[in-house]
Amino acid sequence: MKTKRQQEILDIIATFEVETQEQLLEHLKERGISTTQATISRDIKQLHLVKELTHGGASKYAVSHHKAAANFSNRLRTIFRESVTSFDLAQNIVVLKTMPGLANAAAAAIDGMELSGLVGSLAGDDTALLIMRTNEAAVEFCEEIREMLH
Repeated sequence: MKTKRQQEILDIIATFEVETQEQLLEHLKERGISTTQATISRDIKQLHLVKELTHGGASKYAVSHHKAAANFSNRLRTIFRESVTSFDLAQNIVVLKTMPGLANAAAAAIDGMELSGLVGSLAGDDTALLIMRTNEAAVEFCEEIREMLH
């Protein structure tokens, strides 16, 4: 129930300019979800909602972009840590070895990190190649990998 309610809250604030918890409660009620203001307040904290100014100068609930990005980055790092078994480099190419079937997940996690030195990635079943812009970028990224894995 909590997951559904929180998903509805995210949908509501994406669709409407919701200024108050009372308005949020009304929108939820219209969708057949009855809850309390205390529950909504907890949901707002858990969803990392913030108030931002609208074009008209009023404030409305929105997802904190900073917190959303941080959560996404943490998830990517977790996926990366749980899939990579070893790594090596050859000039500007970093080679990742992963558990079978997880090279795509590791490469997607790295792509999602939006590294400035990364040109692109190519993944097979248990190996991913990361093409870095320079040899130095490859060395720096290997240091980051070492830190992430330990």
